[in-house]
Amino acid sequence: MLKKILALVAALYAVASFAAVDVNKATAADLDGIKGVGPSLSTKILDERKKGNFKDWNDFIERTRGVGEGNAAKFSAEGLTVNGSSFKGAAATSAATPKDGKPIASADQKKTRAEERKERAEAKKLKADEAKSDKPVAKDAAAKAETIKPAVAATTDAAKK
Repeated sequence: MLKKILALVAALYAVASFAAVDVNKATAADLDGIKGVGPSLSTKILDERKKGNFKDWNDFIERTRGVGEGNAAKFSAEGLTVNGSSFKGAAATSAATPKDGKPIASADQKKTRAEERKERAEAKKLKADEAKSDKPVAKDAAAKAETIKPAVAATTDAAKK
C-alpha cells in the first residue's frame, strides 16, 4: 500500500513539473524553473507584470527587455505560456518606442543587421584564409630557393673555371 502511495505522489510530481507555466501567474521560482530564464530575467518579467498582465506574446516580447522571438520560442518549448497560449512564432514587431527611448528594430532592420554580421564574418574568414594560403606559399618558395642555390652555385663555379 505504501509503495502505491509513493508511486502516485511521484507520478503527480512528474506531471506537475511538466505543467505549463503562465507568465501572468508564475512566481519567481516558477519562472526560474524554465530553462533559459534566470533570476535576472525573472525579475524583469515580474517587474513588467506589476505594470499590468501581458496580453499576448507580442506584448511580452515588447515589454520584456532581453526577450526576442528566438527566446520566446525556446521558452514556449520549455512550457512557458502567455494567457495559456504558446508562442506561435513570427510575432509582428511594433514600430513603437519603449520607455527607455531606444527604438524597437523592425523585422527588416533585424534582417539587414543579420546580413551585415554575416558579410563581416565572411570577409573575416576570407582574410584569414588568404593569410593561411600565403604562409604555405612562402614556405614553398623558401624550399624552392634552397634547391636552386646549389644549382646556381654549381653554375657560377663552372663559369669561373
